[in-house]
Amino acid sequence: MIRIGQYNKLKVAELSQFGAFLDGGNLGNILLPNRYTDENMKPGMELKVFIYLDSEDRLIATTEKPKATVEEFALLRVSAITSVGAFLDWGLAKELLVPFREQKSKMQEGEQHLVYVYLDDATKRIVASAKIEKFLDNISPKYEPGDKVDLIIAGETEIGYKAIINQTHSGLIYRNETSESFKIGDKTVGYIKRIREDDKIDLSISPVGMQAMNDNSSLILSRLEQNNGFLPLTDNSRPEEIKLLLGISKKAFKKAVGILYKQGKVSLEKDGLQRVR
Repeated sequence: MIRIGQYNKLKVAELSQFGAFLDGGNLGNILLPNRYTDENMKPGMELKVFIYLDSEDRLIATTEKPKATVEEFALLRVSAITSVGAFLDWGLAKELLVPFREQKSKMQEGEQHLVYVYLDDATKRIVASAKIEKFLDNISPKYEPGDKVDLIIAGETEIGYKAIINQTHSGLIYRNETSESFKIGDKTVGYIKRIREDDKIDLSISPVGMQAMNDNSSLILSRLEQNNGFLPLTDNSRPEEIKLLLGISKKAFKKAVGILYKQGKVSLEKDGLQRVR
């Protein structure tokens, strides 16, 4: 089944003076214009292509990669304002429309906006919306604390950063729990910290729980190997020293060292941490 606004694997049905016609099943043949073909292309070959509608609402294929596909969020630049809405540069010849009704505030040329790309049920056209909230949190979260997730920064508040989780949910990174500074549209990896009773999700940029301690323990062992089995860090080391050498907090350092000590992998010396062979 062809998915408009997504990548599809289609076979070349025939070649013509206009390009290659791809077998679109019940939707008929779909043109891949000449500029995306080459001399090695033959009937029967399978190609990975993006399917969308051209300016005359005909299905068209391209080997170009848009900056976002249907059901994805992306930060895109406004390239033009017309009587029907704003058009965004999403990496394809036909630009992406944000109808006026889908704009939070009136868009201006040159601005960048975080939008959701979707297929309009009525027109079957690919459009975008800046009202991203209505496309989030529509299903109950199934995450567990410690789960690794992909994040897109969606906004900033007094207490932290709003983030889109795995293209489906929203969550919050608390400002006092990270030293990093983010901008809208930034992509990063994060971790589920907790899911509250109201299904709101708290996030962490660093691993949490046992996973965090295991990761930090591995980090310390790696640093020990790089420094001939010794690190000049103790319980009395200043947090700034630990942060400089390991990039983690003093609290995280002490927990990880505790695990390694119990496992017999390190010894606690007066002047630092020694790897036990």
